[in-house]
Amino acid sequence: MAQIYLASRSPRRRELLAQLNIQYQLVDGEIDESQLLDESAIDYVIRLACEKAQQGWQNCDKTMPVLGSDTIVVYQNQLLGKPANEQDGLNTLSLLSGNQHQVITAVAIKWQDNIETVVVSSDVEFAQLDEQEILAYWQTGEPQDKAGSYAIQGIGGQFVKSIQGSYSAIVGLPLYETKQLIQKVLKQL
Repeated sequence: MAQIYLASRSPRRRELLAQLNIQYQLVDGEIDESQLLDESAIDYVIRLACEKAQQGWQNCDKTMPVLGSDTIVVYQNQLLGKPANEQDGLNTLSLLSGNQHQVITAVAIKWQDNIETVVVSSDVEFAQLDEQEILAYWQTGEPQDKAGSYAIQGIGGQFVKSIQGSYSAIVGLPLYETKQLIQKVLKQL
């Protein structure tokens, strides 16, 4: 029997949630992900996670809590979302090349009139990449639907020199913090 609803289409989040041995059912949590004017990266990612959980709550039978999550990539206070096109992706990878950036993941759990959140920020240091490496990576197709134009758990992992923080949060769901949040919520039911 399921313990929660998951308001996410991300296969990576489903895989990570399965690692926690948490039973879940999928529910639609689609929202407008546009950033608000003057909204900080932290406020943005928390808002999106909360809105996804709230949208999921509206679309379920309200018998279990709903988990929503969002992950963003930030370089020098600039949000680097999913690339709009090839040039955008190449520019993003060029920005990350040889530099450190942050990956921030927020998790929200909604049930009844309550919502609990947790945010995890990790620092990622990228190797110096030349234009050929960037283009070859783009042509694999992997970066085309990923925030920051790369996937640490895939081919893009070869460009990551180091991380400080949670690897699973970079992939899309911080395992430790998510488990603690789910346990906290389930105890209150």
